[in-house]
Amino acid sequence: MPKTAPLRPRAARRTEPMASLDGLLREWLPRQRWFAGKDRPVAELGLLSMTELFPGCLHLLVHTGHGPVPAPGGAPPAGDCYQLLLGVREQPSPRLGRAVIGQVQEGPLAGRTVYDALHDPRTAQLLLERLRRPGKAGPLRFECDPARPVPGGLVPRLLDAEQSNSSLIYGDEFILKLFRRIQPGINPDLEVPDALARQGCGRVPAPVAWMRTTHPYGATLGVLQPFLHDAADGWTLSLDALAAGDDFTVQAHELGQAMADVHLALASAFPAGPPGENGRTAAAMTERLTAAAHCVPALQPFVPGLRAAFAALTTCDSGPPAQRIHGDLHLGQVLRAGRDWFVIDFEGEPSRPLAERRSAHSPVRDIAGMLRSFDYAARQRRPWRPEWARRCREAFCAGYADRAGWDPRKKHGLLRAYETDRAVYEVLYEARHRPDWLPVPMAAIERLAVRGD
Repeated sequence: MPKTAPLRPRAARRTEPMASLDGLLREWLPRQRWFAGKDRPVAELGLLSMTELFPGCLHLLVHTGHGPVPAPGGAPPAGDCYQLLLGVREQPSPRLGRAVIGQVQEGPLAGRTVYDALHDPRTAQLLLERLRRPGKAGPLRFECDPARPVPGGLVPRLLDAEQSNSSLIYGDEFILKLFRRIQPGINPDLEVPDALARQGCGRVPAPVAWMRTTHPYGATLGVLQPFLHDAADGWTLSLDALAAGDDFTVQAHELGQAMADVHLALASAFPAGPPGENGRTAAAMTERLTAAAHCVPALQPFVPGLRAAFAALTTCDSGPPAQRIHGDLHLGQVLRAGRDWFVIDFEGEPSRPLAERRSAHSPVRDIAGMLRSFDYAARQRRPWRPEWARRCREAFCAGYADRAGWDPRKKHGLLRAYETDRAVYEVLYEARHRPDWLPVPMAAIERLAVRGD
């Protein structure tokens, strides 16, 4: 095993290791999929907390500040907090490969190699052991549900997928999601599944252990849940159906039923929100459109039609009461095992403030997200298959209506506004992260703005 070295040669001033890491992290952070500030330079990098979690492994919470960026309607965000687990070795293993961040050139860690420790099986195994037994390490707290014991010795593997967090699979039995961008307060991906488990809702895997911090502020850092190893996500299943020329309406109908079950359980688990205020919702959607059009010029010709979709909210009924929802629903957030659908990843849109993600919203927002996802799937290869998406959308809404007691298709103005808001979000996201995908949401923008479908 490669040699590890103690990290306390000059521990009296615990900010000193950060001085060693500053230059490496400024270069490494913007290249990470989960780093939110790719379009802004890291103007400052500050240490919020540092804990030697294991010998050769540092747990850090760092604050990144960014230079100004043009943004209508207010100043840009002051910065973000990120969770890092860094391995430090004198003789790193060649197997670490792309996990290596670089060699420290100066300071108390000079001469040592720093890497993303989640790629190290030893660190992953030790992390599971921490979660299996309640305890603390500095400001870090490790907690678990004693009614759901976790066995030891499970072999870890890092999930190599494009996502806004990092996930470790243990023995194909459990999955640990480590949040990268940290905000104060309990994360919905712990709060919601725990509440639904107490409601007896079997559509959502229940948390068995979790990790949080008490300093510099209380925040959820990670959640361990059962891993549905025999399941496939809805995105993969839909693309397989498209490639085979198969219909997907039966699965979409059952998915609509499952989502209604989850919404009903959420309405029972959390207090109801205030009565819907369509005028305020329309104003917020219009503000997001203005900001997005400023950043993505391709949106600008469609702004009048999109504003009309939002303005129509003020003349339609408020729809179902506001409640806790998923917040970022799409085909990648649902799993099918056998004939059953499960819903995962209740974190919501990571770019939005945590308080907003934990607040009550119209369930139509979730429905609109799934409808947009069917459209994304149908446009993954030429020729595009809009008719396939239309049939899936109809089936999903019909399944939802069967369980929920109300039909999303009869809330046309509300559904159009939320779908438009989602498409605007997608345009901004694709322009920043995946420009090749921009034509997909732009096709929806043209449809929603011109024809108002």
